[in-house]
Amino acid sequence: MKMKNKKRITVKLPLFLTACLGLFAAVCGKTPAGSVPAHIDSYYVIGSRENREQLRDLFMLLYNDNNNSESTFTIVREIANNFAKNKEYSKLIHFLSERTINFPDDPYNSYYLLMIAYAYMQQDALPVAARYFDLIVKNYPDLIINGESIHLACLNQLIDLSDNLEQQVWYYQELISRFSPRIDLGIAWFMLGQAYEHTGDWNSAIQAYTHYLLYAGTIIPGFPNAYDYARQQVDFNNSLKDWTYESLPALLAAVQSALDEPNAYRLRRIQAKVNFFTRSWGQIETDDPRIADFSLSEFMQGNRIRYADRLDASSNSTEAFLKTWGWAQISTWYLYFRKIYFPSDPEIHGRWEWAGIYYGEKF
Repeated sequence: MKMKNKKRITVKLPLFLTACLGLFAAVCGKTPAGSVPAHIDSYYVIGSRENREQLRDLFMLLYNDNNNSESTFTIVREIANNFAKNKEYSKLIHFLSERTINFPDDPYNSYYLLMIAYAYMQQDALPVAARYFDLIVKNYPDLIINGESIHLACLNQLIDLSDNLEQQVWYYQELISRFSPRIDLGIAWFMLGQAYEHTGDWNSAIQAYTHYLLYAGTIIPGFPNAYDYARQQVDFNNSLKDWTYESLPALLAAVQSALDEPNAYRLRRIQAKVNFFTRSWGQIETDDPRIADFSLSEFMQGNRIRYADRLDASSNSTEAFLKTWGWAQISTWYLYFRKIYFPSDPEIHGRWEWAGIYYGEKF
């Protein structure tokens, strides 16, 4: 099952920034006497006359030595908001980068770096934005701005932006361990299982899928069969796997011999003990394939079961269909065989199993 549509778990960053980037109605306080330094005025003070006046007032407030950390943050954010509103993203990046370099102990640097990352996203420089999101999460303390966690917003973005599978594992681990009350844990556990699986850590993937199964009914966008897939992986992992065959010819020979005899007990021993399904051709895969009391002998008694002399033409290197007929009630069954995908156990991976039955003629 290929990994796709990496799903963010909670609020999207643009929505978060919409709240964070709202302009204040006015900047309170008296504008101090003096003027904006020339290098500031020539580069940062841009736009309409009204906008230039506002920026000059803000920069003069910023250079006021009476500011505390909170008032400085308000002014810096207002200047950055002005650049963002006017789509002056390069100026926003330069301004906030200078702030974080010159004031490395500023408690609001994680917020400034978040705004820098946002600006890079607006410029379609997504890999650069991802580096900033990662930097914030790993090197700066979290901040709650307007009720939203900066680290949570960064992790959601990193899940979408990063193609590094090992990093994907770490991001989902962080979401689960730090933000479980604020995320959909069912989605997080399933996607962590996917990430583990694609790094080759199958044991950890099974553990993640086991946690996911506790959240029955969780819909995973892009994975309509997520619950069945996870359940099959967990059940198969916990089984003895003593019904598997080294090759498809060996499996076919065993099935055909049991049908020739006929011997329902032998046939029952060959069929898979977990994840075995029975369905009609028209039944969708997401329908529950499990059966409670399925007795082969009831369908074989008094009947001679015949089978085709070759596999169905739709068979391939990983799955095969054998047409049989003569069963009670519904005469035609197609026995379904599949190659086992279980890379965590090289002795089982690549073997074959009789995995299910399709009732009736193919469409």
